[in-house]
Amino acid sequence: MLHLLKEPVPQIPLPEKFTYPFHYTPHPLCVEAAEEVKAYIAKQEEWKEELASGKMFGVLIVQTPQSPTGIGYLAAFSGNLAGKNLHPFFVPPIYDLLQPDGFFRVEEEQISAINSRITALEHTERYLELNNQLKAATKQACQELASAKAELKEAKENRELRRRSDEQLSEEEQAALIRESQFQKAEFKRLERAWKQQIETLETELSKYRTEISALKKERKTRSAALQQKLFEQFRMLNAKGEVNDLCSIFERTVHKTPPSGAGECALPKLLQYAFLHQLKPLAMAEFWWGDSPKNEIRTHGYYYPSCKGKCEPILQHMLQGLEVDANPLSENIHKDTDIEIVFEDEWLVVINKPPGMLSVPGKEDQIDSVYQRLREQYPLATGPMIVHRLDMATSGLLLIAKSKEVHQELQAQFENRSIKKRYVALLDGKISRVGKSGKIELPICPNPLDRPRQMVSEVYGKPAVTEYRILETSAERTRIAFYPLTGRTHQLRVHAAHSQGLACPIVGDELYGRRADRLYLHAEFLEFRHPVHKHLVCVQKEADF
Repeated sequence: MLHLLKEPVPQIPLPEKFTYPFHYTPHPLCVEAAEEVKAYIAKQEEWKEELASGKMFGVLIVQTPQSPTGIGYLAAFSGNLAGKNLHPFFVPPIYDLLQPDGFFRVEEEQISAINSRITALEHTERYLELNNQLKAATKQACQELASAKAELKEAKENRELRRRSDEQLSEEEQAALIRESQFQKAEFKRLERAWKQQIETLETELSKYRTEISALKKERKTRSAALQQKLFEQFRMLNAKGEVNDLCSIFERTVHKTPPSGAGECALPKLLQYAFLHQLKPLAMAEFWWGDSPKNEIRTHGYYYPSCKGKCEPILQHMLQGLEVDANPLSENIHKDTDIEIVFEDEWLVVINKPPGMLSVPGKEDQIDSVYQRLREQYPLATGPMIVHRLDMATSGLLLIAKSKEVHQELQAQFENRSIKKRYVALLDGKISRVGKSGKIELPICPNPLDRPRQMVSEVYGKPAVTEYRILETSAERTRIAFYPLTGRTHQLRVHAAHSQGLACPIVGDELYGRRADRLYLHAEFLEFRHPVHKHLVCVQKEADF
């Protein structure tokens, strides 16, 4: 499984530390290895159709124990390929759950048999007939009882009218009215009992099917949970220290406590496991996407991506122990000596030009500077939250700050009712030959639960996100565009630019949805709002420096 690079690369220095897998620029050796893997994949005709729908691959540069100069690479794919886990050229899985005689396949067949029994019962002719009869009977009962109840009410009102309009009713006439009331109530009760009996008869026969289906579903759930538990116990993950931990132990320390489906089957854990088992020293890694983008997520063919957070972060925190790993670039306080530029200020509010790479508000890393911390120091008498809205850490541009709680509330209200106008400018990584063309993108967005902070498009879980745009100019490989967001979802412009149903053209430097560059080329250049005190319209502009 160890491959030597075909092209000699003695001029490329070895990495000093292992790649930080969640935020990286691929090392040149990884790029060389990835190109060889891509060439290999392109020749595999039997996988062509499956790979067209998309898959993540990974490479790991390793050093052999025999010689410090013995450099090679390992390759892996995430999940399975062509219904198998074992393929020449690629490292094997940590545990092959697809082996024919293994416990997973045997138990999976049993669970599939239960599924078949459930499906058969749910499609039994008598079961479907009873369901339809019950629905029809319930509906008709509601209609007839409602109609009968209305007639009762009308008859009662008529009797009351007779009693009020004719005070000389004889005892016999009054008795007749009482008998009429009693008869009508008794008829209603008889009708109610008849429908109740008919519905109960149907439900009794139907419950025999439902009880059996419910018992099968309960058995399926119990067996599935036990199978998952046993499966996760087979994934015994090594680290550079030689320590072993199974997935259950690793994820026990996380918020959700249990491993998500597919944990341990991504490319990088496979690569590291194989390296540790064969005494190969990991030097650098990279993962790239091959094929079309998934419907909900954003992936571009051939682009490099960081490891996923939900499935891989807890695993890699264990597996990378014992290796010297690059620091997280996002934990570096790159703006500790940067002055914040004030674009507009009066006694009630401030508009600043946030530099790219600075947080709007404090994050998990206390030592990382943020606009909020800076302005708290600069305006010690300010009250309230100050930050009215936010920009992504990587985004530059105009940020509105309130000096008092009351001003903050007023400005936030304008954001909530969408009366504040915003304009962003961006460079897209590709050419869209429609200068002057404008349009609207409406793609609902929500967080990707297994890969935060990445967002995803989802018709089911996403919140409405609307962006208007206008293409400003194009060059050979870039498109300059103006964005006018009508909603303020996280990563809205980045997702709408990159998604296949949006512009299908990621913003330059967007390592989450495109590919990394020296910065994210997205800048908030214009704000228009109603002043919270004197109510005049305020327009602030700061053009991008790109």
